[in-house]
Amino acid sequence: MNQDDITLIKIKDYVKNPKDNGYRSLHLIVSVPIFLQNEKRDVKVEVQLRTISMDSWASLEHKILYKKHLSQAEIDSISKELAYCASLSEELDNRMQSIHKRIKK
Repeated sequence: MNQDDITLIKIKDYVKNPKDNGYRSLHLIVSVPIFLQNEKRDVKVEVQLRTISMDSWASLEHKILYKKHLSQAEIDSISKELAYCASLSEELDNRMQSIHKRIKK
């Protein structure tokens, strides 16, 4: 990193290594300074970088984990559909990146 007050601690690359459920994102664990009244402290934070479609996907996936009224069959069905949506999202991201590269030449 080129910024001297932020330290990269760990990278979790779910773009190169997607989770089994289809989740793709880049997570960075970094240490950043926070300035208090009389001191400076380094605090670990996690930064999650993902596309708009994957952010929407992650929000939906998170919601089904906490919806107690859904049956297991419904959760399984939604999870399967979300995995399919994740693959569509990846395909769209790849196509958009390809178009971007063609324009950038």
